[in-house]
Amino acid sequence: MLREDGIRPFAFVFPGQGSQRQGMLDVLPETEDLDRLLDAAEALTGLELRAIAALGTDEDLADTRVAQPLLYLTDWAWANALIDAGLSPDAVAGHSLGEFAALAIAEVFSVEAGLELVVERSRLMSSVAAATPGGMVAVLGMERELVGDLIAPMSSVWLANDNGPGQVILSGTPKGLDKATAELTMAGARRVIPLKLSGPFHSPLMEPAREAFAEILDQTEFAPSLVPVLQNTGPTPCTDPALIKSRLALQMTAPVRWNETMLAFRDMGVEVLVEAGPGAVLSGLARKVPGIDAASVEEAGIETIAEEVL
Repeated sequence: MLREDGIRPFAFVFPGQGSQRQGMLDVLPETEDLDRLLDAAEALTGLELRAIAALGTDEDLADTRVAQPLLYLTDWAWANALIDAGLSPDAVAGHSLGEFAALAIAEVFSVEAGLELVVERSRLMSSVAAATPGGMVAVLGMERELVGDLIAPMSSVWLANDNGPGQVILSGTPKGLDKATAELTMAGARRVIPLKLSGPFHSPLMEPAREAFAEILDQTEFAPSLVPVLQNTGPTPCTDPALIKSRLALQMTAPVRWNETMLAFRDMGVEVLVEAGPGAVLSGLARKVPGIDAASVEEAGIETIAEEVL
């Protein structure tokens, strides 16, 4: 069923850490305020983010203090360009860090306020990760229920993301991830791949960062969302600012329920997920869900999405 403007119902989805790559700023469309926001990000972080985005190694870009502000602004810039082209979404969601871009686009807070939150989030997560070494791995070719059963007896590895059919992300200590990798491989997982991330995110090991960030959120004003937001810790449509804030406060230590998010979009009548950000990770996941079409704006381009996808 088409919208009144003649296009199919669609949602913006925003990628998170792991989607960063060298040159991701170079392919952005001209977007008002982006240079000003990058100036602000460099001032807030004390890092030469533009130079790192252009010339940095994978290791440089994996630093969460670098990846988070760069991805947040890249996600926001792509979505802002789509809106400027007349493509306003029916709903939004973001994967982990991407949720902040979703909330900024939905005007729960300003893009500037979101940037300040993201920079504080990255500092807290980096500090805890430095004190508590760990990482994350992707488990391919094995369903979430079996992965959960196999890691249940382990004390230092946790389910971090349920990304979709046959893709689960684990978070934990190096020793815990090594043990899980060996046991899951023996049990039939097609592949277990280390991710380009600098800490054990979305696990109980992040609790000190979650507590400190919750205090920052308490002092931040949230407005009602312009469109429904589906969140990582509560993948049901919501516009209420208090509930959005309480869900966001749990995000650092809770699993990303992305598979449920995609199914919830479908149940809402959303037909297309448009990935606003670098790469095509989320659109690739969505294509595995019956009843959902997907496209990456970076890959397809705004004109193609407007004329052919929607």
